[in-house]
Amino acid sequence: MEDSSNKFFSFFEKTLMEPMGKLAQFKIVRAIMGAGLSAIPFTIVGSMFLVFNILPLTFPSLEGIFNATFFKISDLYMLANSATMGILSLYFCVALGYEYTKIIAEEEELNMTPISGALLAMFAFFLSIPQLINDGGQITRLTNIDDLIINGWAMGNDGVTRLGTIGIFTGIVMAVIAVQLYRFCVTKNWVIKMPDSVPEGVTRAFTALIPAFVVAFVVLIIIGILTVFNTDIFQIIAIPFSFVTKLTNSWLGIIAIYFLVHALWLVGIHGANIIFPLISPILLSNLSANTEGAHIPLAGEFNNAFVTIGGSGATLGLCLFLVYMAKSEQLKVLGKASLVPVFFNINEPLIFGIPLIYNPYLAIPFFLAPMASASIGYFAIKLEMIQPIIANMPWPSPVGIGAFISTGGDWKAAVVALICALVAFLIYLPFARFYDQKLVKQEKREM
Repeated sequence: MEDSSNKFFSFFEKTLMEPMGKLAQFKIVRAIMGAGLSAIPFTIVGSMFLVFNILPLTFPSLEGIFNATFFKISDLYMLANSATMGILSLYFCVALGYEYTKIIAEEEELNMTPISGALLAMFAFFLSIPQLINDGGQITRLTNIDDLIINGWAMGNDGVTRLGTIGIFTGIVMAVIAVQLYRFCVTKNWVIKMPDSVPEGVTRAFTALIPAFVVAFVVLIIIGILTVFNTDIFQIIAIPFSFVTKLTNSWLGIIAIYFLVHALWLVGIHGANIIFPLISPILLSNLSANTEGAHIPLAGEFNNAFVTIGGSGATLGLCLFLVYMAKSEQLKVLGKASLVPVFFNINEPLIFGIPLIYNPYLAIPFFLAPMASASIGYFAIKLEMIQPIIANMPWPSPVGIGAFISTGGDWKAAVVALICALVAFLIYLPFARFYDQKLVKQEKREM
């Protein structure tokens, strides 16, 4: 048993731990992680106002009250949604520019300021947004009143459409281009140096002057070339990212995601912190699509609403087993100490206390439980048994509550979440009993 388990974990160390560990160290990967975390508060705030606005659709008895009161000022409070979810790509782009510049400046010891990197990223992104056409060799801004495109700017309910979630991937690419051009200028010493007596704010402004020109020229040249071929950056970027989006939105794609997350956990790497920040643009884009009538399962906090109930590995049921059914004193104490955090999807005490890492007895349910929960949640939404996720709830929301809130108040979603937790518990049960018996025998020998 011990020899086979060693081979099992050695396999994962070589095939996953090493390449994923290297991937997580890339500057751009860490910057995207930071940008995704920075955007979370705004998505939650915007989502809560949206949930409030659609409650009468879920509970028709509230319609009369809302029509007479809150809906009279809905255009006012829904500005919070438009100013967050409606321009989410802008938040993501600025945050990425800041984080990426900060990492490069610190690790390469370059005189780059994060705020300049953020503003250059935003500058490059705004340059890419207007739609242009090539009319007989003359480049002009597109105007199409029927499609609400005015002087190159396509308008939607929340303002400029390309500032919404459809622009997240373009925002990422433009931020990377802008920061790399900024880095190039600094390394080549293409900056204006000011005397030490000049205030820091003025010095910073002039340091970014030449990089701003370089960003403008490079991005405009790229845009001009693409316009000549009757396309633009948004259309080019949509090709590879739409493929990735479709892949991750399939059932097999979701299973692969949770396999990677938990395989990394088993060999000591925080799988969720590596995988989910990388797909956060897709989750946010799907969330926005659901608010407009789509029915995509993998959106927003699908993970914490239906899958990792009780934390990575879906360990709420395992924790309850430890508290109420385990015979081992060690496991009982650990379960009681972990019970409250686990209800809020925080299970590091279990992962490192049992431990679940490098544990051959609980590795199988640690894989299977979240995969089963993900499958239940996926098909419940895919088959339209429950509403899709339209709001980004706070991830520590307890089981059922998070699913209820994120689906706009669908009580059936809360039931599905409870079913996911029950199925995860049943998967853990035989393995946990076996492991518990093993520890009981060990404790008796030590007495």
